[in-house]
Amino acid sequence: MKVSKKVISNLTKCYSIAPIVYHGEPHFLVAAEKVDKCLLFDQDGNQKDVVWEEPGGVMTMVQVPGADGQFLATHKFYSPNDSKEAKIVIATAQPQGGWEIRTLVDLPFVHRFDILERNGVRYLIACALKSGHEYKEDWRFPGKVYAAVLPQDLSGFDAEHQLELKVIKDNMLKNHGYYRVEDEGVMTAVVSCDSGVYQFVPPAAPEEDWEIRTLLETPASDAVLVDFDGDGEKELGVLAPFHGEVIAIYKRKDGVFEKVYEYGKPAEFVHAIYGGMLCGKPAFVVGHRKGARELLAFTYNPQTGSYDVQVIDTDCGSANVYHYEKGGKDIIISTNREIDEVAMYTLE
Repeated sequence: MKVSKKVISNLTKCYSIAPIVYHGEPHFLVAAEKVDKCLLFDQDGNQKDVVWEEPGGVMTMVQVPGADGQFLATHKFYSPNDSKEAKIVIATAQPQGGWEIRTLVDLPFVHRFDILERNGVRYLIACALKSGHEYKEDWRFPGKVYAAVLPQDLSGFDAEHQLELKVIKDNMLKNHGYYRVEDEGVMTAVVSCDSGVYQFVPPAAPEEDWEIRTLLETPASDAVLVDFDGDGEKELGVLAPFHGEVIAIYKRKDGVFEKVYEYGKPAEFVHAIYGGMLCGKPAFVVGHRKGARELLAFTYNPQTGSYDVQVIDTDCGSANVYHYEKGGKDIIISTNREIDEVAMYTLE
């Protein structure tokens, strides 16, 4: 693949990225991990607005389905050691300009969340990295996964009227990884923590329970399910362990995922992850934040029966990546957190 890079912004500790439809056109958001801005860009990489100046602490942003210029975001998750005041907020573009920010729910240590739809019902799934904290690097209180039916109309929620959440899985130490995966026509969530990788399937009806499948019982930081080798069955791309150095791919054999590939070099502080099509081929894109701080693309090679790797960028320290196609070209937006750089990579 031929790669061209363009720096579209410099944002201190840039972190979260999310697509959003705004004024009927596709855009994307970029927000900071520390106290700094949330920025709105068009798909050409032009900054169109500042959604907020602070407080930052944004781990996740997700557009409200069907809404034009409304999304949910985490606020005040500044680090694993500073996230007791974390919450999920509702950001809504105002007709006269500016953005209204309201609280949806206070949820200490909320790291990842998403909105999954099934049979016309929207479900909020929210993952807390931990459930308590008293000192630096305190991991005595494992994280949890919460869920709730998310109403179509969010206008009634604020700091005094919050969404009620239910715990659907607890005892999840270092509950870090999240990736949305469509599986057999259903939107599901792949959640990674110290005890392994799990797939959460929303209920067919609100009164039913979530289905939770154990995919892997190995500590993981992040994971994604994608059919990398084209045989019709999804493989599991895994970053391990928590903020670790291993990039691996697992294949299901006799119903159990077994490791079939591991990147031959340590990738310190693995973090950014994308699994999906890239230049016409299934790809696994990974960024790591220490050491060489590379952004890497893995693709299956049918001639060797293994995986090839291409270095997209080096010394960038990507925290998150977002992929889209425009004008027949593949584009990756990367928040290169370690150098305070929002970058657009065009791949051909």
